[in-house]
Amino acid sequence: MKQNAIIKETIAFVKETLKGAEGGHDWFHILRVYNNANLIAKGEEVDSFIVQLGALLHDIADAKFYDGDETIGPKLASEFLKKLNVDAAVIVHVVHIINNISYKSSLENKSKKFTSKELEVVQDADRLDAIGAIGIARAFNYGGFKNRALYDPEIAPNLNMTKEEYKKSTAPTINHFYEKLLLLKDKMNTLTGKKLAEERHQFMQQYLDHFYKEWEGKA
Repeated sequence: MKQNAIIKETIAFVKETLKGAEGGHDWFHILRVYNNANLIAKGEEVDSFIVQLGALLHDIADAKFYDGDETIGPKLASEFLKKLNVDAAVIVHVVHIINNISYKSSLENKSKKFTSKELEVVQDADRLDAIGAIGIARAFNYGGFKNRALYDPEIAPNLNMTKEEYKKSTAPTINHFYEKLLLLKDKMNTLTGKKLAEERHQFMQQYLDHFYKEWEGKA
């Protein structure tokens, strides 16, 4: 099967698999990451096929919706790609991307972490969707999905969380800005990612300024 056909099959598979998913992790999230990844890849020396597959399959079974089980996503992706007779080396690379893309993975103390330019591109694309106007919408959508408080002045952000603490956190949504979203700008891998992240980061800071003014009833 040609690469274009494989991408089309993958798009159809992801759309079907994510029907009814939480709004911040649905097909449209995947599509935005896919588009971001294609844009970033233009300025990088990467295998665009691996980038596209990694972007499309990176959240096929997000662990937070499967009781924290991080093995389901890579397994689903691998089984699907094998059915399409995708080259084994490509499958291994895509699985590595899925296993290493998330922010929580960066909180692990691994002696040897998987790295590749393709992972960097897809990771930047995913992180871009976590910040700016879309990132704010996604954060509050997920907070509502989990019935979390918007903000509680008595609960301070935890800026030194381990991976397990991050996974188990039930903190108010505003805390998430300080525990992750505002940190992403400086974690971008590519020049394009860094450039795009700057404006989105500034928008989030402006949003927070307005949020606190309104919360405290200030003019």
